[in-house]
Amino acid sequence: MKKVLLLALCAMILVGCSKKREIKLMNTNDFETVVDGKKVSLYTLQNGFLTMQVTNYGGRVVSLWMPDCNGSYDDIVIGYDNINKYINNKGERYLGAAVGRYANRIGHGEFTLDGKKYELYKNDNGNTLHGGAFGIDRIVWDVTSVTANSIVLHTLLPDGMDGFPGNLDITMTYTLTENNDFRIDYTATTDAPTVCNLSHHSFFNLKGEGKGTILDHEMMIKGKFITTVDEHLIPTGAFMRVKDTPMDFTVMKPIGKDINGNHYQLYYAKGYDFNWISEKPMGQMGLMAEVYEPVSKRMMTVSSDQPGLQFYSGNFFDGRTKGKYGDPLLYRESFIMETQMFPDGPNQENFPSTVLRPGEQYHHTCIYHFEIK
Repeated sequence: MKKVLLLALCAMILVGCSKKREIKLMNTNDFETVVDGKKVSLYTLQNGFLTMQVTNYGGRVVSLWMPDCNGSYDDIVIGYDNINKYINNKGERYLGAAVGRYANRIGHGEFTLDGKKYELYKNDNGNTLHGGAFGIDRIVWDVTSVTANSIVLHTLLPDGMDGFPGNLDITMTYTLTENNDFRIDYTATTDAPTVCNLSHHSFFNLKGEGKGTILDHEMMIKGKFITTVDEHLIPTGAFMRVKDTPMDFTVMKPIGKDINGNHYQLYYAKGYDFNWISEKPMGQMGLMAEVYEPVSKRMMTVSSDQPGLQFYSGNFFDGRTKGKYGDPLLYRESFIMETQMFPDGPNQENFPSTVLRPGEQYHHTCIYHFEIK
């Protein structure tokens, strides 16, 4: 009798384990509002393998569903369950957003261009982060077109916004390709000399939102140097070789293997929050990083035409903010991969130029590729 009961219990456990999780889309009504006289909506894109929801408030990716090795779906980006939490958030401002007009940091909130000094809005320890007070994450983008697997967003940043010169005209396209890519294409033009550096700020966890640490994810970054930073995470102008340091991801290893190592750069950032210098030629598309989650067997690769990759290991989440499904957003339970120009580029002569002039076009392509390995 005991054997029969034991077999029955095992069968129940197996049935429970084998039950597949299905996609649960966010309610579009919870994302409809008006901001500064412009309508905010939620859009759903699909390609058969990936399902993504995007709001035109800040160009945010709200959810991104993909299957695991057993065909069970999880939402692998961190976010909120309604638009009000994005607009009036008390936690992480940049969840899933496009960031700019200058992604990452500009030291002391100022730069000089063509002999003229520009004072920017300082929103990060006396520095400017991701564009300043507004940036492109706190505006409502115009939706130019939507198809089953793509959305085209447009905005015009006025001259003087957040202290930056020039009217900056930006078009940004999100596409879920047949190759299971989440592809982002940015273009921008200006009517006056300015600086431009646009990027994407989704927080990923390949286990799924609220499913635990990312420290057991395995990662490779195709870069032998980082741009070193000071205690406020502003580049010093120097390049540091990653060999024999905790920043060496040239061979795949768990994110958490060396994250608590004894290194002054880790001390400044409270973990990983650095710009790796790509090994590929400037402007050429190429692989920049790979991230693998060994239980779900989900793999994400990152490719771009940009010279830098900012990897951030979610060091400042403290659980006071809850995500879409009611789980607290916890310390080191998500990560960012921002393809970009270098931080503080306008103030560093030996960094690639971020200046954009009339008649020129800024272009940036970032591809997040997903598969089961």
